[in-house]
Amino acid sequence: MKEILVLSGKGGTGKTTITASLAILAENSVLADCDVDAADLHLLMSPQVKETNEFWSGVTARVDQDKCSGCGTCAELCRFDAISMDERAEIDHFSCEGCTVCSVFCPEEAISLEPNLSGEWYKSETKYGPMIHAAIHIGEENSGKLVSLVKREARELAEKRKANWIIVDGPPGIGCPVIASFSGADLVLGVTEPTGSGLHDLKRLIDLAHHFKTDICVCINKWDLNKEFSDEIEAYLRQEGIPLVAKVPFDKGVVESLVAGVPLLEYNQGLAAKAVKEMWSRIKALVPA
Repeated sequence: MKEILVLSGKGGTGKTTITASLAILAENSVLADCDVDAADLHLLMSPQVKETNEFWSGVTARVDQDKCSGCGTCAELCRFDAISMDERAEIDHFSCEGCTVCSVFCPEEAISLEPNLSGEWYKSETKYGPMIHAAIHIGEENSGKLVSLVKREARELAEKRKANWIIVDGPPGIGCPVIASFSGADLVLGVTEPTGSGLHDLKRLIDLAHHFKTDICVCINKWDLNKEFSDEIEAYLRQEGIPLVAKVPFDKGVVESLVAGVPLLEYNQGLAAKAVKEMWSRIKALVPA
């Protein structure tokens, strides 16, 4: 069983479109959507949810209004301006960081810390295999922990079903959720675009992969929209010794497949689809034995 992690360093490069296509090509695979802050792989894979689970993480302060004397100690100590005072203390739960200071120093012991329901995660079935995905609630933190949970569940399911592949749609950027997604990956596929920001964020992603000693290859999506920048990206990859596994051309069929809500390779077999198929052959050759 091998795990391919699809990352982009930034949003909007076509990472999820590529992931959905790889899910079709990878036989006997388990899918995982680790972009828990803005999950969208389900929009293309149309999963049938079989199991819904709650994700509890962190704590939130609650005030017992019957005990609160309105002394204002908690509001004075809160570094996050999460507490306002009227006659009694009121807590803004979007601002509360669960740091426990208010609870520890409340002279009336009127503030308690309660477990926080931060989101949900799902076990689903798609036409191309089982899928683990999740959604964190608006304004909630700890998305990195939810990413770790999604990956753990995907690996357990893959082992149970004796899957050959785990295909992971990773989060954008290089922050905590991305770092959490690196765990267990055999190969990272970096999807970039021929723009200044695309190259800048690709470099950051490559640095991150090197830091975690994870092999990485790169796909330039919509490469022909700016051939000069594509050439610059290719030159950088040659300099760094990083494999370029595909140059996917701009193809209106990709846009049409997104509008239809189906993976590209299910929608048509145009130029972009052909490039993705060739890319999958190169990726398989790069995965460590």
